[in-house]
Amino acid sequence: MNRRTLTVRWRDRYYMMDFPTRSAFVSRKHLAASLLLAGAVAACAAPSADRAANSPSATYYDTAGRTDVYSGGVRMIAVNTPKGTFNVWTKRVGNNPKIKVLLLHGGPGMTHEYFEAADSYFPGAGVEYYYYDQLGSFYSDQPKDSSLWNTARFVEEVEQVRKALGMDSTNFFLLGHSWGGLLATEYALKYQKNLKGLIISSMMSSIPAYNEYATKVLMPAMDQKVLAEVKAIEAKKDYANPRYMELLGPNHYEKHLLRRPAAEWPDPVNRALKHVNNDIYIPMQGPSELGASGKLEKWDRSADLKNITVPTLVIGGTYDTMDPKHMEWMAKQLPKGRFLLCPNSGHMAMYDDGPVYFPGVIKFLTDVNAGTFAK
Repeated sequence: MNRRTLTVRWRDRYYMMDFPTRSAFVSRKHLAASLLLAGAVAACAAPSADRAANSPSATYYDTAGRTDVYSGGVRMIAVNTPKGTFNVWTKRVGNNPKIKVLLLHGGPGMTHEYFEAADSYFPGAGVEYYYYDQLGSFYSDQPKDSSLWNTARFVEEVEQVRKALGMDSTNFFLLGHSWGGLLATEYALKYQKNLKGLIISSMMSSIPAYNEYATKVLMPAMDQKVLAEVKAIEAKKDYANPRYMELLGPNHYEKHLLRRPAAEWPDPVNRALKHVNNDIYIPMQGPSELGASGKLEKWDRSADLKNITVPTLVIGGTYDTMDPKHMEWMAKQLPKGRFLLCPNSGHMAMYDDGPVYFPGVIKFLTDVNAGTFAK
């Protein structure tokens, strides 16, 4: 098979990765047609009554009284920390006084950008939603004090953002993905009185359990020669070695992060990866891409799930880096938990399985809002 070399940037490093040439894949025209057909089938499969119920009213685009009109919905919000006051970036889309979703991105230290797939689904359902770069992320202030990078401080930051955006228990939904799901869990355990609903997307309730899943399931599934080479690089702490990502790209990321060839990854994902802040990511997550070893290594809230009493949706992917069985178990531990499995997805279910992911999220939002939520 003919091959070509692609330069991939990940965590501020450049790697040369070989991928099959375009001729080895379905043509772009064929792919586009297939995607359009899939979208049409999905649209036809949805009952017309549901579409009508979720259609935005004229007020969805009403900006009357909004202070963020001039900036197109963008607001820089001041947050107080033990090390001073800093500004974080947010952007509102839409207007719905009963359903407001704050998006918590992963990382830690990534950006809101990879959530932009929501633009294809939320407006049509009348969902008001907020992009948000946590402190230290690309669009927000980036202080250099490492003492700021801890879960408890991030929880207080989310609470300050909530207050500034005027959200409360009558309308406030929190959707956290990956690290954002961990942060959302911690927020709910302290401030659930302010929540209308919670969504935990591709995040287990225990980092030790995640590491065990990576060791017992993900690593044995890899080509063992590849795994041995990856482990040898990690043992030397030679994470800047281009070979590290050359190995992990096709053997891990394309199987468990976003299940397409890297050459086909969407622009919002590529921008988010380009903008990762390693000064946050590595101390908290750790340098290895096959498990967590940083400040979060011992985090475990499995025994506390029973204390989250607001309606909660847990989302997992069949091929996720996180154990889908564990995430299904989480939903059962939550007094008002519901589980959504995205059967074709890895960690980025909003791209791998968008026609399942977003309708599932929208159904949860509308069920909670209507008072018809059931597990």
